[in-house]
Amino acid sequence: MHGSPLAETAASPLSRLPAVAERSAADAAALDALLRGAREPFVLRGLVADWPLVRAGLESPRAARAYLLERAREVPFAVSIGEPGHDGRMFYDAAMGMNFRMARGRLADIFAGIDANEGRADAPTIYLASIDVPGHFTTVDAENSVELGDRDPLASLWIGTPTTIAAHNDFPDNLACCVAGRRRFTLFPPDQFANLYLGPVDNTPAGRAVSMVDFRAPDFAAHPRFAAALEQAQVAELEPGDALFVPSMWWHHVEGLAPFNILLNYWWRDTPRWLGQPQDALNHAMLAIRDLPAADKAIWRELFDHYVFDNGPLVTDHIPVGARGVLDPLTAESAGRLRAFLLRTLSR
Repeated sequence: MHGSPLAETAASPLSRLPAVAERSAADAAALDALLRGAREPFVLRGLVADWPLVRAGLESPRAARAYLLERAREVPFAVSIGEPGHDGRMFYDAAMGMNFRMARGRLADIFAGIDANEGRADAPTIYLASIDVPGHFTTVDAENSVELGDRDPLASLWIGTPTTIAAHNDFPDNLACCVAGRRRFTLFPPDQFANLYLGPVDNTPAGRAVSMVDFRAPDFAAHPRFAAALEQAQVAELEPGDALFVPSMWWHHVEGLAPFNILLNYWWRDTPRWLGQPQDALNHAMLAIRDLPAADKAIWRELFDHYVFDNGPLVTDHIPVGARGVLDPLTAESAGRLRAFLLRTLSR
């Protein structure tokens, strides 16, 4: 059969992981209260069970695809295509290139490829990742939505045959809704990054550094600290209509377990978008600071503590009010000036 995502044996440590806690939200106000300030993952069973797309998926995979096709805009869709035989794991090849290729095409043609390969043992992996919903579909967002209060989320669809996506994290909070098929999330707290053996930051399958550990067959001789990560891990298995809250920066390894799977997720951040992306700051620090002599790095560590992590009265008390510039709490205007200053210096 096509693509066998992670299957644990009874002896596998992955088969004994504790389940993510389950919560319930009777209405939008209750959901808002659960999400506000949440720093731990939780599952909401049946949160989106009444969505038309969920009902279509329960009818059949082809009914779900037909629902999306009827609402697809005439724009190209990006698709990842993996060769048969790699069990749907979208990852590196032996030379640290990608074991899949990228293409663009009409959604009708992509879905026709899934139809033609349905049930075949030699079927390729076909995966549409992070598809912006309003940009690619007319009424899907309006007909299938979660009330998220004053948040301004980005809604994305993830569609495909069985896949395994290596553990990674994201800066925004994430509400992941299983629409069709089944999904399994294996989650780790943010502080487990060293125990997950992260790969390159500038050569990634999808833009974020991923764990180099093969969760299907962990090599504890090569990755001994992964055992410590598993001690902190949780697992969530989602059926159609279920949702999982993944807090900011939590690592998550994601599997599409059914022959055809759809997930719709919402990303948002509780801080203004104009504050920028912390990953950009980390990348710049690698460029400007990481390879300095140790004594110089120690100086910059203290400066980062002073201006960024502590950011106490010692930074500004001696500067007249109105003359502190970007040392004052940022506004959209001052953040724009700082961004323009950075762009000028980076372009030299």
